[in-house]
Amino acid sequence: MNIFQIIVTTLEYILLVYFGFAAIYLFVFGMAGRFNRKQKKIANPVNRKFAVLIPGYKEDAVIVDVAKEALTQHYPTDCFDVVIIADSFQPKTIEELKKLPIKLIEVSFDVSTKSKALNKAMAELGDNYDVALVLDADNIMESDFISKINLAFESGYTVVQGHRIAKNTNTSFAVLDAISEEVNNHIFRKGHRNLGFSSALIGSGMAFDYAFFKETMANVKAVGGFDKELELKLLRDKKKIEYLHDAYVLDEKVQKSEVFAKQRKRWLSAQFVYFGRYFFPGVYHLIFKRNIDFFDKVYQMIAPPRVLLLGIVSLLFVFYGGVAVFSPDITFLSASYQEWTIVFILVVVAFLLSIPGKFYTSATLKAILTLPKAFFLMFTSLFKLKGANKKFIHTEHGTNN
Repeated sequence: MNIFQIIVTTLEYILLVYFGFAAIYLFVFGMAGRFNRKQKKIANPVNRKFAVLIPGYKEDAVIVDVAKEALTQHYPTDCFDVVIIADSFQPKTIEELKKLPIKLIEVSFDVSTKSKALNKAMAELGDNYDVALVLDADNIMESDFISKINLAFESGYTVVQGHRIAKNTNTSFAVLDAISEEVNNHIFRKGHRNLGFSSALIGSGMAFDYAFFKETMANVKAVGGFDKELELKLLRDKKKIEYLHDAYVLDEKVQKSEVFAKQRKRWLSAQFVYFGRYFFPGVYHLIFKRNIDFFDKVYQMIAPPRVLLLGIVSLLFVFYGGVAVFSPDITFLSASYQEWTIVFILVVVAFLLSIPGKFYTSATLKAILTLPKAFFLMFTSLFKLKGANKKFIHTEHGTNN
């Protein structure tokens, strides 16, 4: 074997281990997500006082309707406050919000971030709350969302993630985004909880013990991906994160390719930043403190995103299949065809296990045709990550394609 073959074979094994482990990981948790956990029934629960925190930056198109919807919860009205944290809203929007029975906190920063807005709001609100419930400015809660979250706190949890689902599926990219969210819900939330791990946070539709959240957020300085930093800090301290699969909050899905690319660029950048920051602490906590939850989350920071995993594994499967059929004499390549076939099957089955039946429609089939474009946008984003986590990237809501 010459030096070229050694280099190629080494790269082969690196790729096979990296993508192969990711495929097994998704398959295991995808399978686990097919089962349902029994929720403990509690009679006469205590009604905790909720601060429903809704930060928004230039969200004039949606924020008034979101505030009105948030007020319609089937939960005692004296036990929750809707708090709109308004950053750079139009004067007309502010006037409309002031007419509603909510708490309005106006903020302004040189560099706007969600963590700054939340910290500023809690500093003004004081401490007369039991639970902080964080929403995005486009989120709509189901009518009994707070009641279900309250029951989880009654069961002893201090951090709870709700089930975020698509508000809209009006474009192919919105369908893909909705499916991606459900795959993540199935694998990283439901599947993880079924196997005893913590649920992943998602940035909204999540609730925390108020005093604990206020204290923890004071040390979160992230510009982008604040939920990732918060999650890592929680798991490092062995705080279990619960997931409520039947507590729904509607979330607007991206409708345009350019918004999809901008959003994924921000997410990828956050992942790489936090992997670099927490890799060695993660290894230390795994070995010396047996904190598997924390190390699992650190691994997720470097694991390939689902669209990239599916795209790259598919390309490698086709490539090695072509070599095996048309150039079998290239033995050091064609010998890997069987391994890549197994990896490809594991990835596909993991996705099939994780996608809800409601998405097996003609609209999804049409959306699949845009997968190559989504893959290309995410792949090119890998080369444009520099500085992305150091500046605020706003995703506009309430617009149609």
